[in-house]
Amino acid sequence: MKGANNLLVVRQLDKKLKRFKPLQKSPAPSEGWLKAIRKSLNMSLVQLGSRISITSQSLKEVENREVNGTVTLNKLKEVGDALGLRLVYGFVPYEETLEKMIEKKASEIARKIVTRTSISMKLEDQENTQKRLNQAIKELTEELKRQIPKSLWD
Repeated sequence: MKGANNLLVVRQLDKKLKRFKPLQKSPAPSEGWLKAIRKSLNMSLVQLGSRISITSQSLKEVENREVNGTVTLNKLKEVGDALGLRLVYGFVPYEETLEKMIEKKASEIARKIVTRTSISMKLEDQENTQKRLNQAIKELTEELKRQIPKSLWD
């Protein structure tokens, strides 16, 4: 039953992550979100800095760290709150979904295991047909996908 729960959790998480997919086509402005929004509101560094009790120089550094990718989520949230914005944070899988990512990895491992076993059997003159090997790969893939063992990621 644990395996079924693993896959259920993955599918529920995939539903949540799916909402972020359209956003991947909206890259951050080259100057960073904070500066772009602050400037669009016609707000100075001094004005925004005073809202979070930091100097304009410190706020400029925060904006630079955002562009460089070294700003913390807490700092983004803090400055966002001062701008009247909610920080939204998420990921989009490179594969279509987490489930597909798991299936791809499970299939790779299943193929290796079945191929290794097949070679041993061939050496013992007990070779299986390609159809049987493909079926074994499919079955092992499904089992690994259901269980999602930690070894999947080794």
